Amino acid sequence: MPATEDEIQARYLERAIRELNDWARELQGCGRCPRGRLAPVLPSGHPQADVMLLKYAAAPSEVEEGVAFYGRAGNALLRSLRRLGIDPLTVYGTLCVKCPLAEPPPPARSCFSRLAAEIAIVAPKIVVVMGEQALAALNTLPLPGREPLHAQEGEIQQLTPLIDALYVPDIDRCLDRREDKQRFWNAFRRLGSWYAAQPPY
Repeated sequence: MPATEDEIQARYLERAIRELNDWARELQGCGRCPRGRLAPVLPSGHPQADVMLLKYAAAPSEVEEGVAFYGRAGNALLRSLRRLGIDPLTVYGTLCVKCPLAEPPPPARSCFSRLAAEIAIVAPKIVVVMGEQALAALNTLPLPGREPLHAQEGEIQQLTPLIDALYVPDIDRCLDRREDKQRFWNAFRRLGSWYAAQPPY
């Protein structure tokens, strides 16, 4: 008897969870960064999310909890996603540099390969790129069919034939001043119309 669509989706989800668990174990065993006893900052969210949020490095609250987008940035994004009608449970958030250092070094080649593998596992339909450092890092990844992205706030661009990208300011730098919050929102809200236009299958 052929598998139903729900059964097929469940198998894809199980595979993504298994692959991300293997990926996380490899990340936790990395000895390249001088982080001492601190654990890497792990991603958060759905392993098959349509929307991937990408920052360059962790804020102090994220280092403390060991989870990406924990704290002020995460709370602000939750409110923004709800305002746009996007279920936060269908979003995945990660960092270019997972090392919990106050001043993260430029990503090593292994960091780039891990981020590329992470994108391949999650297979998002869009990556929301936050800030110029994250943009520069993403522009070096060995993704099949990758197109160069530009720092055009609020513009949907094509990252690969299967993945769009939206460039927005770095949210961690936009939370203290009203005008910076408005600038972030003006760019980020483009995600709402993109999401609404996606086919329901």
